[in-house]
Amino acid sequence: MINREDMLELTRRMTPARTSFVRMAGCYTDSDGEYDGSFNIHFLKLSGSEKARNLAIAKKIPFAESNEKLREYRFPETSQGPGSIWQMLMALRECGLKNDALLETFYDILIEGLQIHGAYAIYMFYDRYDIPAKASDKERLGESEEMFPYLICAVCPLVGEYEPGNPICGFLFPAFVDRSGDLERVDIYAERAAWGDQMASILGAKGRKFRCGL
Repeated sequence: MINREDMLELTRRMTPARTSFVRMAGCYTDSDGEYDGSFNIHFLKLSGSEKARNLAIAKKIPFAESNEKLREYRFPETSQGPGSIWQMLMALRECGLKNDALLETFYDILIEGLQIHGAYAIYMFYDRYDIPAKASDKERLGESEEMFPYLICAVCPLVGEYEPGNPICGFLFPAFVDRSGDLERVDIYAERAAWGDQMASILGAKGRKFRCGL
């Protein structure tokens, strides 16, 4: 189960003034679902308005309704071997989204596995959260307790030319559990059950399926 407080701890920092986002990358598809170009940029090079707009997209994933539209999944050992999507996510996290060839491969896998009508974008965000230590009464002590490098993926229908709307599915990897990263878990977000189940299948993650009525 996802602890809502863990998610709020991450999303409180997703403002232009407080963010520690390092890099974002992404690709676009055309109306037929075919690849239509990509980008990769250091987050600090974005303008203030661009930062705010993209942070709003990224924030939608962890801020979604916990254990309903955002659900925790686990990677079984069989999904963590060589050539697995888990291994690819680990590599993307390790390189901080700087490996364009690896990103292109990941985009191809998502595009092939997701059944989405119309043009859409796949946005990837990389952040390094310096988790502050807290006392037993939850008062912040100030010094760092742990570094949490993580990825957010957001799949967004295009509402204009290369202009993404709100995400319809995505994920947070690794999951943020008890104020720490869990490399064997991923939090998957979906507006519809089918998209959540498709994303889980693509990633090779196991967990309670999204409700059919979602």
